[in-house]
Amino acid sequence: MVKLLRLAKVKDIAGCNEFLEKEYWPEWNERFAQPLSSVMDLHRPLTKEIELAGALSHVEQRVISNDYTFSFAGRRYQIARAAVQAGMKRQRLRLELRLDGVLQARYEGKYVEISECGVKPVPVPAAPRKPVRKDHNVGGKSRWMQGFFDQPGALLWQAIRDSRD
Repeated sequence: MVKLLRLAKVKDIAGCNEFLEKEYWPEWNERFAQPLSSVMDLHRPLTKEIELAGALSHVEQRVISNDYTFSFAGRRYQIARAAVQAGMKRQRLRLELRLDGVLQARYEGKYVEISECGVKPVPVPAAPRKPVRKDHNVGGKSRWMQGFFDQPGALLWQAIRDSRD
């Protein structure tokens, strides 16, 4: 295409559009276009099983935690007590964020009622503790064993004999 435009000495967009309409597209259509053999509408009608809002929504998967909650977009949601089923923990949940902003959750093909949990309270930092005393071992050189190996100890057989007494 670039070579054809260069050979036609096209230098601006208006000239390019004129070249396309008068020279390029007629030749292209003559070589490659084919007449339609038949016109069939392949669209399927919308049935009750196909929910249009669910089909057009943003879908993500989440895992249900042990307290029947899950997180989405930085918020925690809980499944309503009436919708809880046996074996639901640690299973996948389909989340649908609809075009109108509503969040729907589907478990095993059925919609479950959900509600946003309250915001987690920020943990109160513990009161500062008294700093650890560091003067008992200044510089990491403790002196409690100084001279311990300088004094000779009892022989092994004497220590065993003394321990029996």
